[in-house]
Amino acid sequence: MKVFLPIKSILIVACCLLTTGVFAQRDFSKIEIITEKVTENIYMLKGSGGNIGICIGEKGVLMIDSQFAPLSDKIKAAIKKLSDQPIHYLVNTHWHGDHTGGNKNFNNDQMLLVAHDNVYKRMSKDNLVKAFSRTVPAAPEIAQPEITFNDKMTLRFGGEAVMIFHVDNAHTDGDAIVYFANSNVLHMGDTYFNGRYPYIDLSSGGSVDGLLNAINTAIMIADENTKIIPGHGELSNKKELLKYREVVLTVRDRVKVAIKEGKSLEAIKAAKLNADYDEGWGSGFINGERIVDIMYTSLTTEMGMEKKEEKEEKEK
Repeated sequence: MKVFLPIKSILIVACCLLTTGVFAQRDFSKIEIITEKVTENIYMLKGSGGNIGICIGEKGVLMIDSQFAPLSDKIKAAIKKLSDQPIHYLVNTHWHGDHTGGNKNFNNDQMLLVAHDNVYKRMSKDNLVKAFSRTVPAAPEIAQPEITFNDKMTLRFGGEAVMIFHVDNAHTDGDAIVYFANSNVLHMGDTYFNGRYPYIDLSSGGSVDGLLNAINTAIMIADENTKIIPGHGELSNKKELLKYREVVLTVRDRVKVAIKEGKSLEAIKAAKLNADYDEGWGSGFINGERIVDIMYTSLTTEMGMEKKEEKEEKEK
């Protein structure tokens, strides 16, 4: 049991004051939190930001991700309708603010924050997100993970074996997918954008091949009856996840072939290699041009490293 409630309370107030200006330009007042039942004890909450997973136990609640800080009261109200029990665990699937912004508002004496080691490392320092040309300041201590893991861990909670797996260098370098083994429910965080092109945060250690490996891991875990909560988009299943992999793999391969042919980024964009996917899959904030940008940068970096390794091997 934690014993620092007064200190935590002070930190929460301070954090709210410090972050008010950050969200002043964004209107969260019209955002509604929509609750979708996944199984008898697991729910998905949709609002603004990453989809939240909720597991209801007899003596408490387990929560996956926390969206943006200004939505915390609405999220708490939605959870209260499902259970009067306290939240015991908040698991972060990665470090981005639309998944961790509310951490500071949920953290208290009854709850523990859980995430991969790299989530703690990134949240405890300033981070440059090159895709948006901005630096994200370190999160306050109250919002940082308290329990971290390297590879995998299991929480025994509410009659569930909650299995948490790290997937390397996918959307970021700290991604986790969460599998509720008893209920056959999988939360994939931002390794899965249902029906949309993925966002791969290269400046946070993400890579296209790492993302594909993460998708393959999820496919191996899932069966035809698995309910899949994506980081963004509607509640999903294995069939839709397989389509997502097909799109990501096809786009990756097309860009890779063009790179090997010596084409520049501008030439690849002009060729509109993915026109057959862009209208539907490019309808999110990652459109056809941006996915080519991401793929090109990721692949040229990886291919350059491969050539360097080949050269070093020959020189031995």
